[in-house]
Order: sequence, then C-alpha cells, then structure tokens
Amino acid sequence: MNKVILIGHLANDPEPHTTQSGISRSSFRITIQRRYANANGEREADFLPVVAWRAAADFCNKYLSKGRLISIEGSIQTRSYAAQDGSKRYVTEIIADSVEALGKRPDAARKEPTQAPDDFTEVDYDDVPF
Repeated sequence: MNKVILIGHLANDPEPHTTQSGISRSSFRITIQRRYANANGEREADFLPVVAWRAAADFCNKYLSKGRLISIEGSIQTRSYAAQDGSKRYVTEIIADSVEALGKRPDAARKEPTQAPDDFTEVDYDDVPF
C-alpha cells in the first residue's frame, strides 16, 4: 500500500497550472521538521514537493499561501525525464489526494477582529441538542 499523511507548512505559494485538456494542477513544497535534533541540537526540516490535481488543486490555488499549516493525504510517486544534457533524472513527489488547511492563516493574526453582524444571535451551548 502506498499511502502517506503529512502535516507541515507551505514553503512557497502554490503554483497553479492547467493541462492542455483543461485539468487544474497545483504544485508546491511542504516543509516538515524531523523528529530528532542533529549533533548541534538543531531540528532539521525536509522540503517535499507536492502535486495536487483537479478539486484539490483548485482548493490549494484559491485558499493556501506560503507559511500555512496544512495536512496532506496521498501517495508517493517517482517519475523520470530526460534532461537537456541527455541524462535521465528522477523526481519523487507527494501526489495529494486531499489537502486540508489547519489553524489560522498566517496573515489572519495581524488583522483586526471584525464586529458581529447586526442579525447575529449568540447561542447558549446548553440549548444545543448534540
């Protein structure tokens, strides 16, 4: 079984692409800190390339930006291509089946809180049936 679940921060803004047949794609890198510190006591991070397709790509392109904490569920894929110098190159990527934004957007912390609309009704959680 080829399944991976990752949680990390976007290292760059998603790059939107569209195939010739009109299918949307999004590519970006996710940074994930390693569990253990190195010899200097520092925790290193891995920068993993991610590709999302169709609805997942549309979500990424519309709502995600650099620094956002996200969760990715998908698989690992390795592909090869011929470089300009004729050598064969390999690329290992995470193919995202689903992407979920976690926490607040990085810029949300800097915004002033908004006032509730006039028709807002506060709910007493003791009255909620579940």
